[in-house]
Amino acid sequence: MAEIGYVTEDHYWLALARSNSIRIPSTDVAGGVDGAAAIGGAALAAGAGLAALGVLGNKAQTDVEAAKYNVGQTDLSSESLASVDEGLPDLPEGYGESRIVLMPRDPQWGYTYWDAPQEHKEELRQQGGQRFALRLYDVTDVDLNHESAHSLQQFDCDELARDWYVPIPVSDRDYIAEIGYLTGDGRWLLLARSNPVRIPPIYPSDWFEDHFASVAWDDDLRGLTLLDLISPEKRTAAVSPLDDQVFGLAQATESLRLAGSLFGSMQHVAGSMQQIPQQTVSSYVFPSGVGAWAVPGVPTVSGLTMSGIGMSGIGFGASMPPLRARKFWLIADAELIVYGATEPDATVTIDGRPIQLNPDGTFRFQMSFQDGVLNFPIIAVAADGEQTRSIHMRFDRETPHRNTNTKGEAVDELF
Repeated sequence: MAEIGYVTEDHYWLALARSNSIRIPSTDVAGGVDGAAAIGGAALAAGAGLAALGVLGNKAQTDVEAAKYNVGQTDLSSESLASVDEGLPDLPEGYGESRIVLMPRDPQWGYTYWDAPQEHKEELRQQGGQRFALRLYDVTDVDLNHESAHSLQQFDCDELARDWYVPIPVSDRDYIAEIGYLTGDGRWLLLARSNPVRIPPIYPSDWFEDHFASVAWDDDLRGLTLLDLISPEKRTAAVSPLDDQVFGLAQATESLRLAGSLFGSMQHVAGSMQQIPQQTVSSYVFPSGVGAWAVPGVPTVSGLTMSGIGMSGIGFGASMPPLRARKFWLIADAELIVYGATEPDATVTIDGRPIQLNPDGTFRFQMSFQDGVLNFPIIAVAADGEQTRSIHMRFDRETPHRNTNTKGEAVDELF
């Protein structure tokens, strides 16, 4: 038994701690060895025994720690992996076919890599290819084999390049990448084209509703439908009263919206618009988006330009280039998303109107953002009314120019 403690001045022992009792093993003391030697031998034996116990204890602790990471795999620590690749050839520089892959890195950047054999490149150079380039097409709802892309970006690349980071002009759209050569006369010689890739949106997702389902561990989920999800743009559920109130904030400016107007779709002749009274300009855009050119009795492109004041009326020379007709269109608009979070039991108001929080205290709504000023004073009050937090956001949109129409509203324009 061992103790640790203090000895006082008057020789009293003050114990701090006492060990358990242990038995010291005996030793066979040979003849001729004096008592001191025997005692010394016993002490040495005891010390060796304790040292052995310490070594065994450390090994046991090590085994316990190592068992934490034992997941049943075969121990390969004693095997050499140097011979795994023996006999295998080096990876080739290419695989004999022109191929390009496009993938999103984030909503603002894409990453593309490609492989093109030198034989294919040389073939296109013999056809007049001069500049090696990478192209990025916006092909949202477009088949590039039969239709033109919405937009095109082109990047000159080094012949030795095998990959490239490309900036994404607009997120939440489909893109295709191509590599090829440009000729001296502007022709595009295609080397390879990627599959269409959807770039994720940079704004918060429209899928803001959370749905949870409980599934038992032994349930057979094959062919089982737990929940039918409907995309936000196709959801037909009734709009909540809060949405009605929020959208009502912008009703005063909704009438300023102009889509497919007469001004954006006609080729004007100087002074021709003087025939139209100023107070009737807004009537040239109808709720359906159909412009004035579809209304009987209203002067149209042909009435104002081609026959009325155009070539036959004033007389352009015979050298006038032939007229061509083509449809063209553009749509662009904006939405406003307001979101936040607070304590789940707090009360939140927007412009004095209470809103309902999600179980985790978050809130979010999305609305059309038209020209005008929108004010959103948001106040959160703690459940006991003792604390408040607030923010006042002011949004001002101005569209100084608009010359747009939808694809369905596009009409043939002579130019």
